[in-house]
Amino acid sequence: MDNAKWTFGLTMMIVGMGGTFLTLWILGLVMDLLKKVFPLVVKASTAENK
Repeated sequence: MDNAKWTFGLTMMIVGMGGTFLTLWILGLVMDLLKKVFPLVVKASTAENK
């Protein structure tokens, strides 16, 4: 077994996981920003109007 291959594999795994979590975090920030820019408007239901 070559240690360089194991080291490279573990490094790529850690970088890949870090990149995935960073991307998910950025998408979460974008969704929060969009919720503030375009808030959800709740319309009154028809049952309350009768």
